[in-house]
Amino acid sequence: MSGASSKLALFLCGCYVVALGVHAGEPCVAEDQEAEYYVAAVYEHQSVLSPDPLALTSRKQALELMNQNLDAYEQQVMTAAQKGVQIIVFPEDGIHGFNFTRTSIYPFLDFMPSPQLVRWNPCLEPHRFNDTEVLQRLSCMAIKGEMFLVANLGTKQPCHSGDPGCPNDGRYQFNTNVVFSNNGTLVDRYRKHNLYFEAAFDTPPKVDHITFDTPFAGKFGIFTCFDILFFDPAIRLLRDSEVKHIIYPTAWMNQLPLLAAIEIQKAFAVAFGISVLAANIHHPSLGMTGSGIHTPLKSFWYHDMENPRGHLIIAQVAKNPQSLIGTENATGEMDPSHSKFLKILSGEPYCEKDAQEVHCDEATTWNMNASPTFHSEMMYDNFTLVPVWGKEGHLQVCSNGLCCSLLYKRPTLSKELYALGVFDGLHTVHGTYYVQVCALVKCGGLGFDTCGQEITEATGIFEFHLWGNFSTSYIFPLFLTSGMTLEIPDQLGWEHDHYFLRKSGLSSGLVTAALYGRLYERD
Repeated sequence: MSGASSKLALFLCGCYVVALGVHAGEPCVAEDQEAEYYVAAVYEHQSVLSPDPLALTSRKQALELMNQNLDAYEQQVMTAAQKGVQIIVFPEDGIHGFNFTRTSIYPFLDFMPSPQLVRWNPCLEPHRFNDTEVLQRLSCMAIKGEMFLVANLGTKQPCHSGDPGCPNDGRYQFNTNVVFSNNGTLVDRYRKHNLYFEAAFDTPPKVDHITFDTPFAGKFGIFTCFDILFFDPAIRLLRDSEVKHIIYPTAWMNQLPLLAAIEIQKAFAVAFGISVLAANIHHPSLGMTGSGIHTPLKSFWYHDMENPRGHLIIAQVAKNPQSLIGTENATGEMDPSHSKFLKILSGEPYCEKDAQEVHCDEATTWNMNASPTFHSEMMYDNFTLVPVWGKEGHLQVCSNGLCCSLLYKRPTLSKELYALGVFDGLHTVHGTYYVQVCALVKCGGLGFDTCGQEITEATGIFEFHLWGNFSTSYIFPLFLTSGMTLEIPDQLGWEHDHYFLRKSGLSSGLVTAALYGRLYERD
């Protein structure tokens, strides 16, 4: 479903705005805000795929297939141009597809000169280099739409035997994002570093740390899909404080409860106080959907496992996104639950006033609910969990050095099982990387062994604080409610060496609330 398919809240400037999502119609641009915002588009593309990606084909046949996808791109560029879009992003693998071998993908590859060495406008100089038909079409689209354009394609680069990294066939093959300015000039290119079982492509000899400047929103960074989980290039790019926006082509297969596409996109935006322009491929039968334009405080997203068609998202984006970390709602006096949370962390007694007198719980009475600990597989990792029972409580569960805590209240109980889980270790399936995770999840059924299963619907409403004694500063807040709806925490930040997430007033039943920590140095 679209992030904008329900809960219409107000009507502004010809577009429907909801709590978090927006219909991909007219962008909202108020006259006095134009200087503070730019207009962006991302296109979730249902690509025409090769019927047999392992078969050998000719360049002519490869171009015939790719031109079908490029025709769809051009239609979206022209639609976006009518809405005043200044930058458009297309997904990873959207032009050529996937599941190739190194040999079978070769006819689909364009030659890629280095933009650092060569200033080139492929549309205006089409004969300068051979095998650049895809680059030419993309360049011409940028001119026609008068917008910056980012797309992903396969590229080739000859190398010599003197190069120790040169493959035996005498060429590098890269999974490449290209950036064109609104006059069709090739601004830069990024070659994917963290490949996800992509036998057709090589890892670049050096990591590309690519940023580019725009006249409308300053400096953008760029990386691809699986890169989002690793230090290089994603985190290193953001050490440049001028990078406020990330371009993110992806071909992401959703994996709940912790790594759905829109979930990790939003978490990255919130964690770093930036905007993320994320374009995913659309193949629901493969679990591939979920694109969005995300800032810490707002998201315009699309996730649809039913509709076979692609989808264009257009949104107005703040040039300087406002960070959520360390902020709190302007509620005046601190609410009782947050006061209680702070007392728990500090070990002080917690006091409440009623009409006659003040009642205090001594620090020693911060007893955790007596819940049985159990183990269940989540995201292919062996989580340690405790059930979340009753209308309110305080739980803790620990693994290795990480202890996760939950303070919660529920206005009504639903006939669902929720659990608080912890994992502190090396993830080793579909990639190897070290994570620390505190997760409040709805289980697939009423049995403990269903906790960690993939579900998208829930009815359980919570007011809660979730926190842990993380040993990393790189923590991504994952937050999904029923129907693949994104939620924004009320507050995030550090308190007494613990990182916490606080939320009340959920819009729908809780599916996942998690703090996903990455310890890059332990990978």
